[in-house]
This record gives sequence, C-alpha cells and structure tokens, in this order.
Amino acid sequence: MKPLRLGVLASGSGTNFAALAEAIAQDQLPAQIHVLIYNNPKAKVAERAQAWKIPAELLNHRDFPSREALDEAIVRVLQAYDVDWVVMAGWMRIVTPVLLQAYSDRVINLHPSLLPSFKGLHAVEQALAAGVKITGCTVHLVSLEVDSGPILAQAAVPILAGDTPEKLHQRIQVQEHQILKQAIAQIAKNQGDF
Repeated sequence: MKPLRLGVLASGSGTNFAALAEAIAQDQLPAQIHVLIYNNPKAKVAERAQAWKIPAELLNHRDFPSREALDEAIVRVLQAYDVDWVVMAGWMRIVTPVLLQAYSDRVINLHPSLLPSFKGLHAVEQALAAGVKITGCTVHLVSLEVDSGPILAQAAVPILAGDTPEKLHQRIQVQEHQILKQAIAQIAKNQGDF
C-alpha cells in the first residue's frame, strides 16, 4: 500500500502532530508527514516538527491580506511537498474554497466536541457551560461550513464533577490522538475509493 502523503496544519502545541508522527514512526499508519504548516510564530508544534526532522513552514496569517491569500500560499506549499491529504490538527483558521477546491474531499479536521454539537471556538468551554454529561471529539472531512462535513470518527468523553476546561481538554486530547490515527488508517485503507 502506498503511504498517504500528509500535510499537517497546526496553530498550537502540536500534541496531535506528535501523536501522528509517533504512530507513523512505529509503523502503525501507512502515511508520511511531508510538511507541517503553522501560522503562529510562537507555536510549539514547530519544535516538535524539528525534533521529528519534518519540514516546517511558517505562514503567519497576519502577513496575508485575506483568508484566500493565506490559503493560496498554503496550497503552494502543500503542492511543493507533494501532499495528497491535508490534516488540520489544531488549525485555528477558517479555510476557504481555495484550499478545499485544491484538495477536494481530502482535507480532514479534528474538533474537540461530538459534532454537530459545540462547533467553533471554545468547544470544551461550550460543553461545560451547557451542562452536558458527555462530550468528546470528532474527525471529519472539511466543508465550507465551519465544523461540518461528513464525520469519519468520533470518541465520547464523560464530563466529571469538578472538571475545568484544562482537565477536560486533557482527557479529550487522549481520545483525539486515537481517532485521528483511526481516521487516517481508514483513509489509507480506502484510498482510491474515497
């Protein structure tokens, strides 16, 4: 099976990036991360990429006049690194048709809620504020509507008495690492049928 050629978009600490790199290094996934694109100059994910010897490209969204201009630059980098699937793992930017047309049905996103509940920013805080007993995480194909698109994998995480956003987010991250690997393994298995 030909490994999936992945480009990862991330904005923060990069725990999901690291979990993905680790799974690939341990031959748990038929994939290769060809490039990391990050938009925050202080993002710790860049250090993780360096540790894994994975090329990292900073595309600071503040340097672009529009979301479309940023996505045009993203597409150029992804194409330069011969990427065939895009993984948004903690990418805190809304994407445009520029990216979605270049990688039609080949962009996935990881979101810290059981979609369609708690879309958008601060999903963990939204779940706590709503008083629900269960939340979780979702991997889905990206569509133009934020945090929409066909769901590929989900995992439930109970909300415990005394949970803070930080405690709950840590438990959700454990599940995020698992479902991201599951979704990519399924994509690899079905490549050509997708």
